[in-house]
Amino acid sequence: MTWGTELWDQFENLDKHTQWGIDFLERYAKFVKERLEIEQTYAKQLRNLVKKYCPKRSKDDEPRFSSCMSFYSILNELNDYAGQREVVAEEMGHNVYGELMRYSQDLKSERKHHLQEGRKAQQYLDQCWKHMDNSKKKFERECKEAEKSQISYDRLDNDINATKSEVEKAKSQLYLRTHSADESKNEYAAQLQNFNGEQWKHFNVAIPQIFKNLQDMDERRTVKLGETYRSFAEVERRVVPIISKCLEGMVTAAKAVDQRKDSAIVVESFKSGFEPPGDFPFEDYSQNLSRTGSDNTISTPKNEGVVKPDPKHSISKAAKNKLWLFGKKPKAPSLEDFSHLPPEQRRKRLQARIDELSKELQKEVDQRDALNKMKDVYEKNPQMGDPQSLQPKISETMCNMEKLRSEIHKNESWLSEVEGKVSTRGDRRPSADVNHHTPHGRESPEGSYTDDPSQEHRSPPHQPDPRQAHQPDPRQAHQPDEFDDEFDNDDPLPVLGHCKALYSFDGQNEGTLLMKEDDVLYIIEEDKGDGWTRARKQSGEEGYVPTSYVEIAMEKNSKDRNAVIHPGS
Repeated sequence: MTWGTELWDQFENLDKHTQWGIDFLERYAKFVKERLEIEQTYAKQLRNLVKKYCPKRSKDDEPRFSSCMSFYSILNELNDYAGQREVVAEEMGHNVYGELMRYSQDLKSERKHHLQEGRKAQQYLDQCWKHMDNSKKKFERECKEAEKSQISYDRLDNDINATKSEVEKAKSQLYLRTHSADESKNEYAAQLQNFNGEQWKHFNVAIPQIFKNLQDMDERRTVKLGETYRSFAEVERRVVPIISKCLEGMVTAAKAVDQRKDSAIVVESFKSGFEPPGDFPFEDYSQNLSRTGSDNTISTPKNEGVVKPDPKHSISKAAKNKLWLFGKKPKAPSLEDFSHLPPEQRRKRLQARIDELSKELQKEVDQRDALNKMKDVYEKNPQMGDPQSLQPKISETMCNMEKLRSEIHKNESWLSEVEGKVSTRGDRRPSADVNHHTPHGRESPEGSYTDDPSQEHRSPPHQPDPRQAHQPDPRQAHQPDEFDDEFDNDDPLPVLGHCKALYSFDGQNEGTLLMKEDDVLYIIEEDKGDGWTRARKQSGEEGYVPTSYVEIAMEKNSKDRNAVIHPGS
């Protein structure tokens, strides 16, 4: 079916239909534009999301847990996924929306041309019809005038009273009118024939051709829509394999999560290298009691005769580090030799620094060798360059090598020191034969105390022998027999926190402080590795108490350090 033959009389409807077709095409183009804007917004939001959750720290500071690494891999895959959404938006904008808008402009121009041709043909046919109609009307008028002249002539010719001149005049008038009628008739016949020919050409040649062009244009518009529909889908289908790879990468990252590996990293990251505290021995205070005959029947405790512990030896450095009940452990200032870190962590940091310095030294050695080779070449072939020009660089390289060797030697000395201390401390691990243990606290990676109160042993360790408190451990920075010398300063020390007594302590040694169970004391000096903490009572009395005998809570900031602490709070 063709529009030219079937719709020969539907010019106005075809005009409306072709306009609707272009409007529909532009409506679809608008849909594509809004769709690609959604893709652009989606991609932008995904990238912002990835940026928000990406680590802000350097790679060296990032945790090495498999769960963290998998999450960062997922973020990378999601970033690639967002990139594919941007590709979809870009392809839609170029291959679909842009193509549709260009095609729409071409259609408008073509439609305008075809409709103008149709209107011109219609105007020409209307003009031919007007000429034919005017000649017809003229022929009709002439015929009527000729009939009147015929009637007038016949009346005068039959009238006996009419003169000859009147009859001749009427005859002449009849002849003129008849001649004009004949000419009008011929003209009308010619115009009619011309109009019929033009009308046939109009409805059988011109209009069918114009309508065929309009039909071809509309069919091409329909085909173009179909192609862009397919392009709309193909744009996204082309990125599906890449998106699938992104999703596969996310699944692979999820499978890479290894709980055992993460647990091992926790051990590696937080292992201090300290030995756990040994058991507290039983302290028999009944040795000096006189016994009656009946008392002889009482069996001697199994642990009688055990040597009384030295409080400084039994309260090891690990006791200081194991009970941080109320938050994070205060951070010590970073030192070049990492002495602020526990032995194991210090050893790892020193070893890592030595490895890094060794790599830098090797680079300098390689550079020195290369410069020396180049210098030898210049000495053998002076035309290639001046060997003395390399000497400043060689000297600089040698200086850098000496600095690096010095740094490596210094760090190796510290490493030997910490490895020796770790080994010695492992040999000094105390042992006991009794079953009374200190509470087994645990420190989480964040430094918070996570002990289960229901499983805590509340059996208090017996007080250290005051006589043994005067036997200082060489490893301790503060010795009990020097405690009294540290109170000579008139200015009171600021309060760093507070503590609660877990057990009673008699404080008989000079420089120590008497306390009872559940007493609340101010902390004015932290344990410095000797197992003793300096405290102050609310009455103002100061002295040292065993660190393992108290629960310590450090203030979060300095402005809270002078706050009043009430017992039981």
